Amino acid sequence: MRLVPRETDFSGWLRSPRVAARVGVWLGVCFGVAFITGLISHVAYEPPGWLTFPTRPVSLYRITQGTHVVAGTMAVPLLLVKLWVVYPKLFAKVPWGDVRRLVVHGLERASIAALVAAAIFQLVTGLANSSQWYPWGSFSFRDMHYAVAWVAIGSLALHVAVKLRIARAALASDVNSGDPVGGVPDVEAPADSSHGLTRRGLLRTTWVAAGLAGLSTAGISVPWLRDVSIFGIRSGDGPQGVPINQTAVEARVTAAASKASYRLEIVNGATRRQLSRADLEAMPQRTEVLPIACVEGWSASAEWGGVRLRDLLAVVGAPSESVVAFVSLEEDGAFNTSELPAQFSDDPLTLIALRLNGADLSIDHGYPCRLIAPARPGVFQTKWLSRIEVVA
Repeated sequence: MRLVPRETDFSGWLRSPRVAARVGVWLGVCFGVAFITGLISHVAYEPPGWLTFPTRPVSLYRITQGTHVVAGTMAVPLLLVKLWVVYPKLFAKVPWGDVRRLVVHGLERASIAALVAAAIFQLVTGLANSSQWYPWGSFSFRDMHYAVAWVAIGSLALHVAVKLRIARAALASDVNSGDPVGGVPDVEAPADSSHGLTRRGLLRTTWVAAGLAGLSTAGISVPWLRDVSIFGIRSGDGPQGVPINQTAVEARVTAAASKASYRLEIVNGATRRQLSRADLEAMPQRTEVLPIACVEGWSASAEWGGVRLRDLLAVVGAPSESVVAFVSLEEDGAFNTSELPAQFSDDPLTLIALRLNGADLSIDHGYPCRLIAPARPGVFQTKWLSRIEVVA
């Protein structure tokens, strides 16, 4: 008995280049959508100096990040089926005697190895992140997810280039055909296939599985799907009807946020003002409906009430187009500070929120006050504000 099987040891007419090509198209679509929306998310976190990230539509980050998570989730059953169909190719004979075929074979193997490894890494870590499970400790999910995304999309492009001729021929022919496709042999349909799974049946099952996977998570950002999105983590529940990622107890800010002596410091160079919660409430108030969205994919719209940031900056004479830094009462943590680009600080919808859905902010939502701006990642909507400073 051979320790290593050969490609010919695997039988079954479902393992066809025609099936692989059709599943591969939709897997590529999901990966492409996830890659593009992932780039948007990365730019929202770290905008390059030459790009001004837009403040409209106000739900931009909510839409793109929700789409990112749903596309990645839909890719899971597609990837599993694709790997099952092409698994025998792992044991294909190496064409040592033909240099041209050997080069193509090597490129194909290299692209597949990189693509499969990157795809598994992206989907496993992405699903863990969307479930808010972080087994990697100090490992920077966002940085590594972004870096490996380039490996995945690059290896996908190489794989498509290598297999394009065969894929085009496979897609142009009937899925049940047993004729060779692009010089690659296929398998004839069994004489009696009426009682088994057909190629079309496998494809239909795959499409349904991908659709159900997407539906099971879409409720994290689409409210009317929440009742059927069984894997929609944090899809709407939370204090005052809005989810949270960190409580005041976890951030160790309860005592500082509850003090009667609390003051919010506003700084512009040598000009400083300290405002109590009562001072903030005495200023002109605005109410805006804005979403809050997280990198995990969940989001929720809410009615926020408070002081327009631009009005607060005017108190210390800050000019328009100011870049503003925010500091939380939270003494440590990855996002206890944030920096707001000028287009957001000037936006009339950007508030220092005091209320949420008609009631005072709960302490878990950032009491005494917090930042809320349109089209921003949730981690940059700093809670429990202690200081606002003009930095540029």
